[in-house]
Amino acid sequence: MPDAYIYTVSSSQAGERIDKVICTLNGDMTRSGVQKLIEKSAVSVNGAPVSKNYKVKADDKISLVVPKAENLDVRAENIPLDIRYEDSDLLVVNKPKGMVVHPAAGNYEGTLVNALLYHCQDSLSGINGVIRPGIVHRIDKDTSGLLIVAKNDFAHISLAEQIKAHSFTREYQTVVYGGFSAEDGTVDAPIGRHSVDRKKMTVTEKNSKYAVTHYHVIRRYNGFTHLGVRLETGRTHQIRVHMAYIGHPVAGDPVYGPKKVITSLNGQCLHAGLLGFKHPRSGKYIEIESELPSYFTDFLRSLKPYE
Repeated sequence: MPDAYIYTVSSSQAGERIDKVICTLNGDMTRSGVQKLIEKSAVSVNGAPVSKNYKVKADDKISLVVPKAENLDVRAENIPLDIRYEDSDLLVVNKPKGMVVHPAAGNYEGTLVNALLYHCQDSLSGINGVIRPGIVHRIDKDTSGLLIVAKNDFAHISLAEQIKAHSFTREYQTVVYGGFSAEDGTVDAPIGRHSVDRKKMTVTEKNSKYAVTHYHVIRRYNGFTHLGVRLETGRTHQIRVHMAYIGHPVAGDPVYGPKKVITSLNGQCLHAGLLGFKHPRSGKYIEIESELPSYFTDFLRSLKPYE
């Protein structure tokens, strides 16, 4: 059976588009998702269907019917993987920029999970279900670099506990806008879901989680700075949100950066270059590094060093 919701528009929401209002009232939905439901006549106001640009009035009664999600049959695909470490418990993959980690709406094929199902067959942890088998942590589609994958639940639980205890080392390199007077710094600011745009994260005290990012200057350029970044916590979009919060958004970031993006980067200039962890079975500390990819080094070469 589908889920049905009924909302009453407040006076403060009057005049806003209906898709925006529904996203504010239902934090699990995106505006594009709401617009698709409107097109399917799954949204009505005062008993009548409306268009996606309808502007609500105070005391409007919004009815929303959300169909139950279908179970996805995620299939294995023979996609080459750049594996930097592997044993019977886990593997570390160097993910290319542009690859989605796990299937979701609009991306059911060509993901890292599709590739892992082919490479590992039945040897992946099942804690995160059929959509995210083996996935202990994730990085964004347009962030490149190292990702650890658990082959069994024993390894998954151990690695997840290390992440929770902040003993799991994750170091990135990025290029951000602007210059820094100090060589090192820390951003300690809680991160939560944006109150209006539910696809975005933001620094906020409301419904947020503790988030800490450490950074140091690698090299200064005219208008940009090459940074090394270490995550103490691992919130969604953490580096991108924290850098934008202190006035130094990540170069090429289409979500948190300037409206005029750097098209040559095709997304944020952000690379997960180092992972360090205790092996779940032996307890031995392992550290894996990944060199900067060509998109990153090409961009650095295009910049003029600061003198």
